[in-house]
Amino acid sequence: MPALRGALIPVFDLSALMPALKPREFYIKGTTRAGRSFRPSDWAERLAGALSSFRPGGAAAARIGYSPFCYPSLIEGEKCVIVNEGLRGIEPMAWDFAMNFARDNDLQVFEFCKVPEGDAPAGAKD
Repeated sequence: MPALRGALIPVFDLSALMPALKPREFYIKGTTRAGRSFRPSDWAERLAGALSSFRPGGAAAARIGYSPFCYPSLIEGEKCVIVNEGLRGIEPMAWDFAMNFARDNDLQVFEFCKVPEGDAPAGAKD
């Protein structure tokens, strides 16, 4: 076998150089793009229930309840499902299932941004 010539290039762990990015969260709103309420009325609980076994620790950590990566919620009085992008890392097919459910049913999907308590936008009045 011939000898290798040239300098060895060290392999760097780039994750140490980049800030840790928190997985984004999205919410699937229970309203179609045409403005109609999605039916059946328990759609959010059904979708979150179908994905309830995808959680940290896998199925062994499963218990009765929703996954922290996909759970029903109310935003501005409307049913929605919060889907954490971390689900993609655990099971890409589960992530695709949730996103395709929204697309196939023409539901609105938004990135979910939490505003810390007490942080009001500049110029906001009480």
